Amino acid sequence: MLLLAAHVAYVFFRPIGPAQQKFILLRPGSSARHIARQLKDEGLIRSAPAFLVLHWLEPAQLKAGEYLFDHPANMLEVYGRLARGDIYTHTVVIPEGYNIWEIAAALEAAGLGPQQEFLELAQSQTSLIADLDPAAASLEGYLFPDTYQFTRTQGPRDMLAAMVHRFRREIHDIGLNGDFHRIVTMASIVEKETAAPEERPLVASVYYNRLKKNVALGADPTVVYGAMLAGHYRGTIFQSDLASDSAYNTYKRRGLPPGPIANPGRSSLLAAMHPAESDYLYFVSDNNGHHRFARTSAEHERNVAAYRKAAAAH
Repeated sequence: MLLLAAHVAYVFFRPIGPAQQKFILLRPGSSARHIARQLKDEGLIRSAPAFLVLHWLEPAQLKAGEYLFDHPANMLEVYGRLARGDIYTHTVVIPEGYNIWEIAAALEAAGLGPQQEFLELAQSQTSLIADLDPAAASLEGYLFPDTYQFTRTQGPRDMLAAMVHRFRREIHDIGLNGDFHRIVTMASIVEKETAAPEERPLVASVYYNRLKKNVALGADPTVVYGAMLAGHYRGTIFQSDLASDSAYNTYKRRGLPPGPIANPGRSSLLAAMHPAESDYLYFVSDNNGHHRFARTSAEHERNVAAYRKAAAAH
């Protein structure tokens, strides 16, 4: 009996496991028997039958997911973590202005699945926003930038749904309740044009003024997006891009592009909803993180010359 008691204490109460980080993925649908065998094979418990005995004595639903083990632990601690669902989550930061390719790359870098699978679903699961934008060709624009906590048992559909849900919460908070396609498309252009929140209403006013006058928007970020869709973006805009017949070439085609070109944040959405009152038709970088605005082409040319001079000096 002493030997039996010593063995039980050794199996159940003596810590075992890694001194460094070790990740274990328990897949949904795994039986207690399969989980016990996996834990034994990974060196996290000493006996699979003993684990099943513990499961019989203390029945609990063992939660699927990814677990991080970073110190030796006894079987009771391991069992308790699985019963509680102490699942490891991956933090993914999606900055304002990221497009679907950049989001896919961020998720892959976090170990949450291949880029291509996410991209294919982001371009096909438009039913998630059909009530907001029936004309949407993808989920671009509707994946709200934020810090997300995802697990490896969540698939790309779950992640897309979470981002769209976050977008819905945001538009409810700011009072956007109609004209979604136009507002989100404009907000995405504003987002890509300036990183200065205080400038965004002015940038939006420039583009709305050009739309009113039926003048081509001439927005570089839309040209870049068209090149990315076509698969030949080379890190900068070339003359061939400006001459292309892309629907996103707002130098050749008037009006807004077919849809959003990025995923805008709150301030860009507000700017698109409430642009500044101005008669500006042009703007150019001041090479200092802001822009110079102009009402006439002559004034704009002077601003462009000042930008080129500052850029050369820099």
